Amino acid sequence: MGGKEELIWCLLLLLSGKSDCRDSRQTEHLSSYQLTVPRPIGGRLRRDADGRPPNQVSYVIRVNGNDHVVHLERNELLVPPDFTVFTYSPDGSLLTSRPPVQIHCQYRGFVQDVDGSAAALSVCNGLRGVIHLTDVSYGIEPLDSAPDQHLVYRLQDVTSQPQGCGMPHNEHDHSNATEHAQYGPEEIHYRQHSRMKRAVLHQTHYVELLLVVDNDRFNYMNRNETAVRDEMVHLANFVDSIYMQLNIRVVLVGLEIWTQQNLISTDGAAGEVLSRFTQWREKDLVPRRRHDSAQLILKKAFGGTAGMAFVSTVCSRSHGGGINAFTSNNVPSFASIVAHELGHNLGMNHDDGRSCTCPVGACIMNSGATGSRNFSSCSADDFEKMILLTGGSCLLNVPRPDEAYSAPYCGNRLVDVGEECDCGSEKECEEDPCCEFQTCKLKPGAQCAYGECCYKCQFLPGGTVCRSSTDECDLPEYCNGSSSLCQSDVFIQNGQPCKNQQAYCYNGKCQHYDGQCQAIFGSKAKAAPEICFKNVNSKGDRFGNCGYHNYGYKKCESRNALCGKLQCSNVQTVTVFGIEPSIISTPILGGKCYGVDFMLGSDVPDPGMVTEGTKCGEDKVCMNFECRSVDVLNYDCDVEKKCHGHGVCNSNRNCHCGDGWAPPFCEVKGYGGSVDSGPTWNDKDTSLRDGLLVFFFLVLPLIALGAFVFLRRNELMRAVGLNRRKRSQGYQADGSAAANPVRGPPPRAQHPSVARGNASSIVSDGHQTQLLPPKEKTETFCCITASGASKTRPRSTCLTAPGRPPPLLLHLSPPPPHLQLVT
Repeated sequence: MGGKEELIWCLLLLLSGKSDCRDSRQTEHLSSYQLTVPRPIGGRLRRDADGRPPNQVSYVIRVNGNDHVVHLERNELLVPPDFTVFTYSPDGSLLTSRPPVQIHCQYRGFVQDVDGSAAALSVCNGLRGVIHLTDVSYGIEPLDSAPDQHLVYRLQDVTSQPQGCGMPHNEHDHSNATEHAQYGPEEIHYRQHSRMKRAVLHQTHYVELLLVVDNDRFNYMNRNETAVRDEMVHLANFVDSIYMQLNIRVVLVGLEIWTQQNLISTDGAAGEVLSRFTQWREKDLVPRRRHDSAQLILKKAFGGTAGMAFVSTVCSRSHGGGINAFTSNNVPSFASIVAHELGHNLGMNHDDGRSCTCPVGACIMNSGATGSRNFSSCSADDFEKMILLTGGSCLLNVPRPDEAYSAPYCGNRLVDVGEECDCGSEKECEEDPCCEFQTCKLKPGAQCAYGECCYKCQFLPGGTVCRSSTDECDLPEYCNGSSSLCQSDVFIQNGQPCKNQQAYCYNGKCQHYDGQCQAIFGSKAKAAPEICFKNVNSKGDRFGNCGYHNYGYKKCESRNALCGKLQCSNVQTVTVFGIEPSIISTPILGGKCYGVDFMLGSDVPDPGMVTEGTKCGEDKVCMNFECRSVDVLNYDCDVEKKCHGHGVCNSNRNCHCGDGWAPPFCEVKGYGGSVDSGPTWNDKDTSLRDGLLVFFFLVLPLIALGAFVFLRRNELMRAVGLNRRKRSQGYQADGSAAANPVRGPPPRAQHPSVARGNASSIVSDGHQTQLLPPKEKTETFCCITASGASKTRPRSTCLTAPGRPPPLLLHLSPPPPHLQLVT
């Protein structure tokens, strides 16, 4: 419509009294709509002293001729006072600002008495958002000329958006959903969280989302940073409401606006723009702000392609992103596109041509499903498969309070600033032994409630592996003993040789042709000869190429052939991926080369291409379908000088030391690891110290005592035998005295007469026993045998019995001549 015609049309609208020019621009992309005036239940919406609406509100909204009661609860995806926005100055310098924003407007909920319904709305300055009924989704927004009146329209009636992923949009008959709703504002959060939850998805996963708005979109929004910021917060709110059904929370952790110019070229095909964006993200964005997926919001359209994203790359440093064409002002409809491309990052393939169960005519991952809000059974299966195959470790960490752009709200299952934990609703908190409901504080005795380093409400000891190594180019991370969160993921620096110098490390993986073939065709597959790559990839068609541009597939130059379509040999079967690909067999020189075509759609890069970072020649690697110098990886680590030959450099360019050496430079003895990995040992564990104390003060003395006893055993045996003899004689003397008691004083001792005979003989005359002095000097011994018996006899008579040890001889000195023993 030209300027003159538009002016005439506006004048006619004004004369008719129906609307004005602003309304015509607002409705020009709608094929059908209706007007309604929402009514808050209970009269005018009451606000608190700070001007904020209550936590829970309800409205009556007339949709398609029927009144619906919509119950809402404040959503957690609200912008806090410390909301940070990245923009750029005219000279290109990065700027960080914390502008004042509305922090209380975002709500979500359900429609009373409508099974499977959901709503995500902003309640400030009218109602703006999306309402999902059983089989159709509606957008609602205030009319520009009369804010009390609101536009209500089906999302499928928005005509300006590109039709999905390069495939035509087909109308489908809508079937009734089988989900169940339950009335009650106190149940809003719990119902949203548990809706369509599968048994394998009981674990909540968190996607830390960062949005990047290009300069064309910023100019389209009249270079108004506030308008762009509010629009992106609405977008994140809608996307989160869609993913709740899979127990996935989408948390907006960053926003960047290219206020001066685009930082990458947006010319060319969608695949080329996606490649440039993910390379920029890896270099500039990842080091600056932690996130799981970055989505570029473009004003530019790519023909019939609404967006493009890599599959199963949500935790990837190099490919965790997507691009999305936002060509109008309809945020609810655009949210389904972002949800679709984010779904690819989460491992979801298109539903087209698969046996999927979908509660409506077309689900989110259908290639032409603009405005849908349901996920099919295939999408849930694909996400489950990605988690099982890759672990999805980055999706398990709850965003830190200072990372989530959300206002503090206890019960949203996000740990906000000022909270120690957040177990969600009352029903969810009943299963949480660590966190208190409503207070969001830890229970008495609990140290933690979430995180990879939290077990049974206690911190795991320092040195516990919380993220194990998954590849020879990956590095493990450890708990530090004082936090429930694992250390940030690091890996060996890109460019480090691996696989016996046959390949290079790239983003935590040793990239080589054999490994890529085995990932697709099984453990016995291997790379095809180089002639296969050159023959197939020189054709420049769907089955052999070096990428795609505006004019179609690109032929590979001979020097780049090893960086095009992957060619394998010794192929048996396809092992993984959510859909069955086509296998392309090419006979060459009496053999066969095998490639794959997954037919994932125009919005998904081909996973059958050679992976970036693969070694394609001496000192060369594949990068953007070209065989380039390895210098492109910027490897600058001299392990001999920097790490003293006892470690490697990690992705932060710090030394990761081997066992027996200590960070930061691996030059002194230690326990290995790096300043980034966390301690590889428990520095608070006193078990070693306690063990040494027990050894030196208890075990060692006992060992010494045992050795002493063993070495002096003969002397000890003699001492024990003598003592036993003395006790035996004492017992005999006591017995004789008891049998013949002496009455009165003992008789005076008399000198015995000298008698001839053995000096050891004892002369007994009834009650007296006299020891007579020997006439001649004769030595007398006491013989103690092994049995313990003892006898007094001359030494010559102490004989050793056969097979027994020799007797112990105790020398008995003769008593003085005058001594007389009385018995």
